[in-house]
Amino acid sequence: MNRRRRKQIAFYDFPTGFTGARIFPDNRWVQMSELMPWDLIDEKYAKNFEGSENGNVAVSSRVAFGALVIKQELNLSDEDTVTMIRENPHCQYFLGFPEFTDKPPFDSSKMVAFRRRFPAEAMAEINEAIIQRQSKEDDLSSSDDDPPSNHGTLILDATCAPADIHYPTDAGVLNDARKKSEHLIDVLHARSGGCKKPRTYRQIARKNYLTLVRNKRPSFRLIRKTHRSQLQYLRRNLGHLERMAETSPLTEKEQQVVDVLQKVYDQQQEMYTHRRRSVEHRIVSVSQPHIRPIVRGKLSANVEFGAKLALSLENGYARIEKLSFEAFNESTTLQESCERYKARNGYYPERVLADKIYRTRKNLQYCAEHGIALNGPKLGRPPKDRRLYEAQKRIERQEACERNAIEGKFGEAKRRYGLNRVMTRLSDTSESVIHLIMIVMNLKKSLRVLLLTIFQLCQRGCFWRPQTKFAFGQ
Repeated sequence: MNRRRRKQIAFYDFPTGFTGARIFPDNRWVQMSELMPWDLIDEKYAKNFEGSENGNVAVSSRVAFGALVIKQELNLSDEDTVTMIRENPHCQYFLGFPEFTDKPPFDSSKMVAFRRRFPAEAMAEINEAIIQRQSKEDDLSSSDDDPPSNHGTLILDATCAPADIHYPTDAGVLNDARKKSEHLIDVLHARSGGCKKPRTYRQIARKNYLTLVRNKRPSFRLIRKTHRSQLQYLRRNLGHLERMAETSPLTEKEQQVVDVLQKVYDQQQEMYTHRRRSVEHRIVSVSQPHIRPIVRGKLSANVEFGAKLALSLENGYARIEKLSFEAFNESTTLQESCERYKARNGYYPERVLADKIYRTRKNLQYCAEHGIALNGPKLGRPPKDRRLYEAQKRIERQEACERNAIEGKFGEAKRRYGLNRVMTRLSDTSESVIHLIMIVMNLKKSLRVLLLTIFQLCQRGCFWRPQTKFAFGQ
């Protein structure tokens, strides 16, 4: 029996050719394009070019911000994001392209500039615009009567967004600083042209550090000895850099690196001299000096290294109340969060669901003055009436279950959108990425609300029929 070899026909093998890409109205990128506040995005993006008349034509605001959303939604690298845009016609529709093209819209290195052009403040305003556009008006606030004094529920909690750094140790930080100083010495020596290169003892210093690292159970004496040796090597290199800078001036970026190295030396010398394990504003990464240790007390990681953010949840939509690389007490954000809630809605929340750390004396007094019910056990002895006591316990358990919604948001952001490890290196771009994660989560929440509304209309007999398939330009 003769079998004919069947080969799949490519698009370009058809007689008519591949003239256009078909776009489906129910695609997520098509629906998300309708939810985006493109006018506000363009307004924030245009502020980066005020007073600038020279240079190349900038990439449009929709392409710049849309590319960031695609990267965060699909959890891709910068290079893979450009590839996805090039291959996916729906992504190109989301970016506002008039027709499908197989050419990359921009180089992947542009993604860094896109993140810088949307700072954290602009991201917060865009996120607020998305929430306000999708949130439904309350019947009480839309009536002719006076707005209620208290209404709604506000959920508060805090978490850490760890940065992409290895677990820091004192000897490890000093070793990284020493290698960075050696690299700067090589650069300045090559720039000076013919001057005698100072000795750095880098091979001996590395051997000294590896003696500690390769020891599975180093003694306290060995740790102190290695710490002292690395401090001496770093101090010598900093002295060389100071003398070499007199003949070969440092650039602005190189001077910033030298300042970081000097601060690392001062902090480590202070901890070594006074036998301390911590110091104020401690640098734990030479490449990312803005990172600070955040003590969380979790079972998996007692200390995390990254940005700490206080989050609020209202009707399923997340907002960042405070974001800082320095550690802070999240209980101090409760009153500010309630005031922002009133500024948005015109009234205070009826309930605030938060962790026990929020139940401070000041917060309890503030909630009592404004008629806000803060969850948790009441002060004083439990009531003697058994039924009243059981009713209070039942309410506490119910509120604890409702508060789990914000824990689910943390899990969604970390497992799905990369909040468990922020890969950006700069402080401003890291803040932008964290805000962008909240924007993408709120967009997906809006899509779920839209699909639920369509499903309810179908159940009521109002059948929704999507439009026919169409191509670019139709």
